[in-house]
Amino acid sequence: MFRKCLASLALAPVASPIPLPRITPIASQLVQRRAFHQVPRESRPPKILITGGLGQLGIECAKLLRTQYGSQNVILSDIIKPSQSVLENGPYIFADILDFKGLQKIVVDHRIDWLIHFSALLSAVGEQNVPLAVRVNIEGVHNVIELAKQYKLRIFVPSTIGAFGPDSPRNPTPNVTIQRPRTIYGVSKVHAELIGEYYYHKFGLDFRCLRFPGVISSDPPGGGTTDYAVAVFHEALRNGKYTCYLRPDTRLPMMYIEDCLRALLEFMRAPNEQLKRRVYNVTAMSFTPEELFAQLGKHVPNLHVTYKPDSRQLIADAWPQVFDDSDARRDWHWQHKYDLSNLVDFMIKDVQDNYINVQPEQQTLQI
Repeated sequence: MFRKCLASLALAPVASPIPLPRITPIASQLVQRRAFHQVPRESRPPKILITGGLGQLGIECAKLLRTQYGSQNVILSDIIKPSQSVLENGPYIFADILDFKGLQKIVVDHRIDWLIHFSALLSAVGEQNVPLAVRVNIEGVHNVIELAKQYKLRIFVPSTIGAFGPDSPRNPTPNVTIQRPRTIYGVSKVHAELIGEYYYHKFGLDFRCLRFPGVISSDPPGGGTTDYAVAVFHEALRNGKYTCYLRPDTRLPMMYIEDCLRALLEFMRAPNEQLKRRVYNVTAMSFTPEELFAQLGKHVPNLHVTYKPDSRQLIADAWPQVFDDSDARRDWHWQHKYDLSNLVDFMIKDVQDNYINVQPEQQTLQI
């Protein structure tokens, strides 16, 4: 979900290991499709800082929040040079999540109310560089949690199905159960969940966390175990074939990006008295590669798929197959919109419009 780029990061200040995705017209399309998200605004809109903002979720999250709270009230940040499109859509600043004093200055200067913390190394990438994952995923969380406590911010830190391990029940995986992950990504997410809950009980911090499943968007894949469900659209629509690194029967929970961002917005707006927990499972569907490819094959009739499981199969085998998000549906009335069929429909359109049917000069990264 939250993107790659290791070589330069090992030598540079670390705020987010996420490389700048190509900025495309998808953002305006998604905002148009999100008209149903509109709900009455608060009397004074919050000032919101998004860290690690140039990854899979950050740019789209900023666009959604700006439709609700105004462009100048949502500040995107990262350590990567932004594209012109990012700069034209609203405020962007440099923010290194390992620089606590720098973060303090941003919060004070911009009078921040909410902090949405996306900086993280994904599962497969984190296993290739554990020291960097510890710095970004653990030290970075310490900084933003302490910052939120000092300045009384509402803070959101995403978690993941990767926070569970081989000892967890897999079908379904309840909200509260044994976790014991075996990746540094998962360990760091459990750590974030627990320290956030500790600060809530100890200091009254308004900490909020959603455990997301695999998040599917048209941005190219970049290091997640569930990213096969993104990569196949790019490969199939270009070449008509795909080699999958998971077995055909590997069932995992998934969610289209629009549902993901809507869940985040609704959760952040939920009154504290509605929340029985600080950490919730959320999901939309569960499917296997075989089921996804069969649905995609209705649109790409000559799709040819081969299977060559690699080390990511071991990670997937320890993760939930079906996520139980009944607590979120009960407490703050979460409901998903996208199932497998309309997920495939929208992904085909988004990838074709923004990656396949574009001029070569439009695909140049600005970094």
